[in-house]
Amino acid sequence: MTGVDGHAAGTREAHGTAGAAGARDPYFPALGNGGYDVRHYALALDYDPASHRLGGTAEITARASQDLSAFNLDLHGLAVRSATVDGAPAAVTRAGDELTLRPARAIRDGGVFRVVVRYDGTPRTLTDSGDTREGWLRTADGAIALGQPQGSMTWFPGNHHPGDKATFDITVTVPEGLTAVSNGELRSQRPTPDGGRTTFAWRSAQPMATYVATVGVGAYDITRSRPGAPGVPVYAAVDRTVAPRVGELLDRVPELTDWSVRKFGPYPFSSTGAIVEREGDADYALETQSRSVFTEDSFDPATLVHELAHQWYGDSVTPRTWRDVWLSEGFATYAEWLYLEEFEDVPVRASFEDAFDSDDNWAFPPADPPEAGQLLGDPVYERGAMTLQKVREAVGDTTFFSVLRGWAETHRHGNASTRDFTAYVERKSGRDLGALWDVWLYGDGRPERS
Repeated sequence: MTGVDGHAAGTREAHGTAGAAGARDPYFPALGNGGYDVRHYALALDYDPASHRLGGTAEITARASQDLSAFNLDLHGLAVRSATVDGAPAAVTRAGDELTLRPARAIRDGGVFRVVVRYDGTPRTLTDSGDTREGWLRTADGAIALGQPQGSMTWFPGNHHPGDKATFDITVTVPEGLTAVSNGELRSQRPTPDGGRTTFAWRSAQPMATYVATVGVGAYDITRSRPGAPGVPVYAAVDRTVAPRVGELLDRVPELTDWSVRKFGPYPFSSTGAIVEREGDADYALETQSRSVFTEDSFDPATLVHELAHQWYGDSVTPRTWRDVWLSEGFATYAEWLYLEEFEDVPVRASFEDAFDSDDNWAFPPADPPEAGQLLGDPVYERGAMTLQKVREAVGDTTFFSVLRGWAETHRHGNASTRDFTAYVERKSGRDLGALWDVWLYGDGRPERS
């Protein structure tokens, strides 16, 4: 067994081979890991906003996809105090963000195993090439966790690649007077035996990619649906200093969720809602599963619709690799265009023309960004949405809206690639759309206007 983080102790000889230290993602080759699939995360967190110190126990249930003598987990910054596999101490070594665990006995291909990692420390923020912060972010009264694309590894160890989704139980203990909000459903809220702190237990019963897992800690005003109210249940948490200014839009969450259901099909999760923080607490809104995160300045109707659409496209149907992220952002941007047409009298074609005229949208093909730093660039959003409009014009409205709903249903709670999507559209429409994909998904430069 290891003592302090990173120093391996001896274990009995194990057969098998080590799982890959990376999922071979084209943009983040070291992110994620090979040799197993996570089935469930049970995270028990304790957070003190005053010291910004986070303590955690991660219980990970996984299934081996090969004979494993060792396997990796991704974790950034925090110190590992102990690890076990199926109740027996495991050796742990560390190289940067890669934890390598060597169990006392090899894990057989197909075997289900349980890993428990205890860890703590001060979470470190990640900053991307555009100076956008992600991870466990300190706020004025607590914290908010944002994980796209790598930030989730700043607050729990795991297989942090969108291709490995799992169910979650997230339990968070915070000082009395604060609330801890997460994905899914609140199972319990109880004071700690010694008083002065409160433990919140959340459960996400539908599979979730790690990058859309979240925890918000703060002094929130909580809004819930009335028991038995029609529609998708709502749970929203709004920073108390912000609440008086965002109430009108917050009241529209049920309406806009119902509108999205009519466009995209049955809502894929058990509840909807939002977490709204102060301006500056985060750098962007994010489609955290079932309960998107906003700052006050990003909480506007179009962005709300964008993040709601992600519950179907991105959260339920998750990109297979980061190269496929246009399937998330292009769809959500198109949802904004549909909203603008229906609620603000801006035709979808006008939104298309505005996007077409923007030079920024032609920097690279949406299905093939040149590097990780451009993974969430303008073409992924707007040229992705333009591609959908060209599909609509090619196949007609009836087939197109059937595609939107059918795509979400066919890959519900799974992963899908660009190739999966193009094949699906051609199968549903009975059309060979190769020329369209060549121009709009993969082509360089702006085509002739049509």
